[in-house]
Amino acid sequence: MKKRRQAKILELISSKEIETQEELQAYLIDYGFEVTQATISRDIKELRLVKDLSSKGRYVYSTGKKNNQNITKRAGGIFNESIISIDYALNTVVIKCFAGMANAACAAIDSMELDEVLGTIAGDDTIFILCRSEENAENFTQKLRKMLNA
Repeated sequence: MKKRRQAKILELISSKEIETQEELQAYLIDYGFEVTQATISRDIKELRLVKDLSSKGRYVYSTGKKNNQNITKRAGGIFNESIISIDYALNTVVIKCFAGMANAACAAIDSMELDEVLGTIAGDDTIFILCRSEENAENFTQKLRKMLNA
């Protein structure tokens, strides 16, 4: 029941602009879920929902992952300022950066939450990125190169 309720919450916040727990509770009751405010509060915490500014200027519940396009734009700026070269071997991508810039560039990559990336490690001027496959590494390298040239 909990998983179904939480799935419905995610569905509701992705399709409606919900500002309050009471509003969310009313929708859930309409869909046959008997919930208290305390249950909704726990679900919000477990689902790690946040409030984001909507296009209408209201703060509404969100997963916080809507701004992926903005993150990619910001990451492009970081890459243009810090990356010297990008290459891959098998399923590992290696990025060479100016001294002291690898951590910032790596954090930008991590914030993109890309499916093809398993994990990243940053030193002072080098980033290692482990991808799921050699094909993923090649595609990811091409994406980054396009960001640098944009």
